[in-house]
Amino acid sequence: MASSARRPASKAPRSAIPQLSWRAPQPAPVVLVSGPEEVCAERAIAGVRDYLRAEDPTLEVTDIRADDYAAGTLLTVTSPSLFGEPRLVRVSGVEKCSDTFLAEAVSYLAMPQDGATVVLRHTGASVRGKKLLDAIRAGEGSGVEIACPAIKRDSDRFDFAAGEFQAAKKRIAPPALRALVSAFTDDLTELAAACQQLIADVPGDITEQVVERYYGGRVETSAFTVADTAIAGRYGEALIALRHALASGADPVPLVAAVAMKLRSMARVAGTRESSSALAARLGMKDWQIDRARRDLVGWNEESLGRAIQATARADAEVKGGSRDAVFALERMITVIATRAPYGS
Repeated sequence: MASSARRPASKAPRSAIPQLSWRAPQPAPVVLVSGPEEVCAERAIAGVRDYLRAEDPTLEVTDIRADDYAAGTLLTVTSPSLFGEPRLVRVSGVEKCSDTFLAEAVSYLAMPQDGATVVLRHTGASVRGKKLLDAIRAGEGSGVEIACPAIKRDSDRFDFAAGEFQAAKKRIAPPALRALVSAFTDDLTELAAACQQLIADVPGDITEQVVERYYGGRVETSAFTVADTAIAGRYGEALIALRHALASGADPVPLVAAVAMKLRSMARVAGTRESSSALAARLGMKDWQIDRARRDLVGWNEESLGRAIQATARADAEVKGGSRDAVFALERMITVIATRAPYGS
């Protein structure tokens, strides 16, 4: 099963404060939840709440908006109550914050209230609030940051879903994971909900048949289906899969990227004799990715693999504007790969 320990899709700003995973959030006087991915941010904020509530069920939770802020609110809701209950203050819309909130929040960093945890949600959609973010990241206010970068690439969604099952200590077969991700390519919220449903409903390991039973109606021809059939040498199936993918709205650029990713894995693994685990550790891949690349290499040699990589590089340039006919570029790439034809044909 794939690990979720892949590096983030984008680098977090340089920071002097601890950087926490959204899967393992912890409270601090000030918690900055940054980045555009709402699913991850919601998980992080809920995790902070659950952590505090487990320590003290009397936790008081208050929600305020930074863009519709009344002066003095932050100090009021963070101040100790009569009975001294811990306080959690969740602040949304920091990227749209008012001048009043910005000034009071920056001042608050100099003297956070005992027993209070302030969670600041900033999507990164604007530079509004940058002064506050810079102050937090500089170490003022005893803060931590939980980065939630955008999850856009197929590989990022794959790792996200793998992490869902890993966190639940639930095994899912790689083909089942791929089928599940293929069923929810456009909506991470739906993908997360599907993962949680399978985790809750299925008592044993999750197989491809289980995913098909639950979500088979949603699985459309994916970029990886096109790549798999072409690399396996099933020319007719590959062309049909390509046309179905395009008819269902697939973008040519990710289609080429999926093929390129598989060919790169094959090239890295080709000719090696190390065990899957040793090679995976050396290359920064997963054991199952090594095994899959080795299976994909059956029927290939150095020359045909080189031609396929050249054809894919050419198609990549053409679908990004180098040709007027992206469909023809894709079909030529598939032909070279699936038939092992000479590159210039």
